[in-house]
Amino acid sequence: MRILQISTSDMGGGAEKVAWNLFQAYRQRGHHSWLAVGAKRSDDAEVFVIPNREPRGRWSRFWWAVHTRLGTLAEQIPGAWHLSRLTRALSAPGRLLDRYRGLEDSRFPGTWHLLELHPHPPDVVHCHNLHGGYFDLRALPWLSHQLPVILTLHDAWLLSGHCAHSFECDRWTTGCGDCPDLSIYPSIRRDATAYNWRRKQAIYTQSRFYVATPSRWLMRKVDQSMLKVAVAEGRVIPNGVDLASFHPGDKKEARAVLNIPEEARMLLFAANGIRRNPWKDYRTLRTAIALVAEHLYGQHVIFVALGDDAPAETIGRAEVRFVPYQKDPSAVASYYQAADVYTHAALADTFPNTVLEALACGSPIVATAVGGVVEQVKGLWIPDSPSQHPLLNKCVIEEATGVLVPAGDAESMAASIARMLKNEPLRRQLGANAARDAENRFDLRRQADQYLAWYQDIVDDWCTRRSLRQAAAIQGGLDALPDAE
Repeated sequence: MRILQISTSDMGGGAEKVAWNLFQAYRQRGHHSWLAVGAKRSDDAEVFVIPNREPRGRWSRFWWAVHTRLGTLAEQIPGAWHLSRLTRALSAPGRLLDRYRGLEDSRFPGTWHLLELHPHPPDVVHCHNLHGGYFDLRALPWLSHQLPVILTLHDAWLLSGHCAHSFECDRWTTGCGDCPDLSIYPSIRRDATAYNWRRKQAIYTQSRFYVATPSRWLMRKVDQSMLKVAVAEGRVIPNGVDLASFHPGDKKEARAVLNIPEEARMLLFAANGIRRNPWKDYRTLRTAIALVAEHLYGQHVIFVALGDDAPAETIGRAEVRFVPYQKDPSAVASYYQAADVYTHAALADTFPNTVLEALACGSPIVATAVGGVVEQVKGLWIPDSPSQHPLLNKCVIEEATGVLVPAGDAESMAASIARMLKNEPLRRQLGANAARDAENRFDLRRQADQYLAWYQDIVDDWCTRRSLRQAAAIQGGLDALPDAE
């Protein structure tokens, strides 16, 4: 099978990693797999950059040439970098005007040439995150009538007038407008959310998609949204992790490599730009870590923040170490293997890869009950709270993989972490359950197989529908012929 995937980039976290993992898994199974991206960071020959930067018209070509020239002089002439940015904006004045008006950027002409990037046409087109400044949504009706198109949603941007997560706002269900927070990623300058919402709705009414989500939580949002009209079929396919890289390991050995004292209590949180990430809740986690150190007075508590670059600091009696983003999966796995507890505090999350990686490495988890996290972690106990998530349920110890706590509740998180740290048999049991559960539910091979089987069903359905359309067209032509005398 020939499979074209579309993603913001080929290397990165979150949705990019999901697309990259599938891209490689398909190729390992002998399928013709390639990836079209907005930004290429690898040297893989089957990754193609969508040609959005090719200027159109004399005006655009002139200012793009000036921008390119100034870019080469940025380190030699003071202020050249700022002029380079200005001339780039002048090369596409329509985009600049759209941004000023609060419109979502759709001026990416390379989208219309996606099917020309490879000499062989794909059987299916599988789209991942389409925001990030590289894809023209207006091409979706055309694309979805050329070939079967699968949309995997990693957030709720396709369902709203601008934001990737709406938090407590439900205006996305009725048309947006009067947006309570324009700064939520992807941010816009003015409130054109109602227009953006209607434009997406018009695009979807002319399209036909097969829609996948990694969590039931996000699929329920799809069912309440304007995207629903375009869904030919929807499936929940959980993300998976490479169990060859992420698996339980020797804690003592991992700590020796990472310079973590054997007797210390180590807590871990992994995310991209932890302190400034809009979806994570570092503030609550920071308070919880300080409370944990108080609960464990006299013990050495080390909190490792993986995915951020900053000097070490102390929070109360706890030591905090920041570790920059790590590309090597085995290096990332060593942090999970060394940790006593993986902590995950979030304000919004669809189906975080880091939770899956922690489970696969046998790390018991304490996480906030938001989004699809409640479908990843099987909670042993849950503190009473009026804001308790409707999907929460208490698991028996033979099945539990961690603890789920209410979002923003630092005291509940701290109490759960401390309770787990004081009970080594409990940690061992939950860690063993976590590794077993990840193997059963979150294996990358399982995810790839589910998609491949679905692709085949989709292609068969597409071919059947095309044959019926052709037969109907032929019959319509025959009916239009005059009767023989």
